[in-house]
Amino acid sequence: MASDGTAAFGLAARYATALFDLATEGKNLDQTESDLTRLKEVLAQSPELRRFIRSPVLTREQQSQVLTTLLERTEAGELTRRFVRLVGQKRRLSALGEMIDAFLADVARRRGEVNAAVRVAQPLTDPQTAAMTATIRDALGAKVAIHVDIDPALLGGMVVQVGSRMIDNSLRTKIDKLQLAMKSPGGLL
Repeated sequence: MASDGTAAFGLAARYATALFDLATEGKNLDQTESDLTRLKEVLAQSPELRRFIRSPVLTREQQSQVLTTLLERTEAGELTRRFVRLVGQKRRLSALGEMIDAFLADVARRRGEVNAAVRVAQPLTDPQTAAMTATIRDALGAKVAIHVDIDPALLGGMVVQVGSRMIDNSLRTKIDKLQLAMKSPGGLL
């Protein structure tokens, strides 16, 4: 029996594959990728919006109206708007983030790129992003698509994940390790 996480991933992958096929057929792949990247950033920056789309109390119409307005403001293409409306009508908005991730991963894979998820405490400047991309590309020997998420809880530093490999160089982790070492036998506390 599949776990809930596996079932959600399967659902997200099916929706992402269908959207990919439609975007390819309509020659809207770049536009759709750009739209979903912007939507992902908006969702990452707004806990209120994430709670809103996951709320089972709100009607489909309420959620659809807010998301339609959001997509209009971000100048999303018609395919992206129709896709998000369909997801809302099917009461699948709680999986929208996973659908976006699956779509972006599929686009990157088909382009021969490796996805790197980077969590940082503060937004990166363009030169910092370019330097990070170059460093990861040189280390892996492949084209890299970087997706940056802001996580103030890290305090500083960053966490880089490429596939199943993770490099955690965050200040939060260093502090946690230091506290653990101080509490252990032979430690200071």
